[in-house]
Amino acid sequence: MNTATPTLGAYRPAMHYACKDTWLNDPNGLVFHDGIYHLYYQNNPFGNVHNNMSWGHATSTDLVNWDEQPVAIPCDETEEIFSGSIVVDQDNTAGFGMSGTTPLVAVYTSAYKAGSAHEGMQAQSIAWSTDGGYTWTKYSGNPVLTRKSPEFRDPKVFRYEGPAGSYWVMAAVEAHDYAVLLYRSDDLKNWEYLSTFGPANGTGGIWECPDLFELPVDGDAGNTRWVLTVNMNPGGPNGGSAGQYFVGEFDGVTFTSGTTVTEGMQEPERVVDYHWLDWGRDYYAAVSFSNVPGGRRLMIGWMNNWQYANHIPTSPWRSPMSLVREVSLASVHGEPRLVQQPAPECTAGSVPGPARSLPLNGKVAVDGGTPVQLIEATFTAGTASEFGLVVRGAGNGSSGTRISIRPGTGQLMLDRTNSGDTGFHEAFPSISTAPLPARDGTYSLRIFVDHCSVEVFAQGGLVTLTELIFPDPSDTGITVFSTGGTAEASLQLTDLA
Repeated sequence: MNTATPTLGAYRPAMHYACKDTWLNDPNGLVFHDGIYHLYYQNNPFGNVHNNMSWGHATSTDLVNWDEQPVAIPCDETEEIFSGSIVVDQDNTAGFGMSGTTPLVAVYTSAYKAGSAHEGMQAQSIAWSTDGGYTWTKYSGNPVLTRKSPEFRDPKVFRYEGPAGSYWVMAAVEAHDYAVLLYRSDDLKNWEYLSTFGPANGTGGIWECPDLFELPVDGDAGNTRWVLTVNMNPGGPNGGSAGQYFVGEFDGVTFTSGTTVTEGMQEPERVVDYHWLDWGRDYYAAVSFSNVPGGRRLMIGWMNNWQYANHIPTSPWRSPMSLVREVSLASVHGEPRLVQQPAPECTAGSVPGPARSLPLNGKVAVDGGTPVQLIEATFTAGTASEFGLVVRGAGNGSSGTRISIRPGTGQLMLDRTNSGDTGFHEAFPSISTAPLPARDGTYSLRIFVDHCSVEVFAQGGLVTLTELIFPDPSDTGITVFSTGGTAEASLQLTDLA
């Protein structure tokens, strides 16, 4: 275990967004507008632990390089600004547009403080921007939707166009009821209740940060399904925070899931059967961007876990975001499943190294070269009981982050118990697992490695596993291995720094 203090900035990511010197958590208000991607997020403008929730702001033209902007919507003496979303009000339905300017409207949760008119309540409020999302004005009629509840939050709003009509739809949660509540509005100010979904599948922790969107199945625009995502803390498949998804139908009023495993409360023995957005321990509060051209569905999540979020060994910043993912639906054994891959922009302009074929019967050291890279590996099972890679290690396989496959049980494993600095919190050292069946006897992995993280996309993105790591900055070695017999590996490295 390495508990030495790293050099300042040693863990700052090269490919992932992190604030300069403050705390961040949930992504909020994700929107594309006038050629710019806007990433808002829960932010403490005054420190690097969770407090003083406001909306931070960053912008990008390529989804990789982000420029931190001034705080967009700050907390005040009345309210903290909890999670929410932004829509482009093209038809000026809320009436905030001026002189032909298309307004952006933020729908967020007001967490009301002691002494305020709505003390202790969480309710939905709106603000608008007419300068492209840089300055915001709160609506004088806030809140626009309240249930007089202390746990009603995280509105995700989108424009519904379908047989039931044309209007705005909001998905929000009653966190402790494991419920996603749907509402409709014509003007973003007045909201009418539609329906409730849940409890279902994972209910091992409160529900937060829902999203609801339509996707074609196998790229067929004539065959679509709706995807409902909802994040949960704790109760994830490997402990702590996680996100799950349901695939079904939405008729403009009610979402009906076709992939529910457990009606009502979670059955612990069924957790492996639920559909998880990510099997790792550090992908939470994931939501999608609004208004992206070409119908692309892009998502991003907070790369941390509430079990140890305030304690990770970074300074002065704390917490990064994940890579932006492009998501789609594919048929797997006749069932629509979510497929996730890093947006192509993440590797744009990079030049892959030479492909190598490696027969395995033990350990093979590979020159890693750089701490920021894409590792593409394909394994063919032989007689080995386990095979895989150790990344960000000393080069001999004895230390580092171990990513392996056990073909006998059909499992993908990520072991970070010897990954570097693991001593800052008792919950951090861990071994995570995910189901990973073979495809024609092979297993494919795309592993994105950064200074403080690994994101694994397996079998074409059907299984993802995301985790933070804090290795010694000098440990960039890769070891490919098999245990208990033989396997074949094909390996290609791409420098992304």
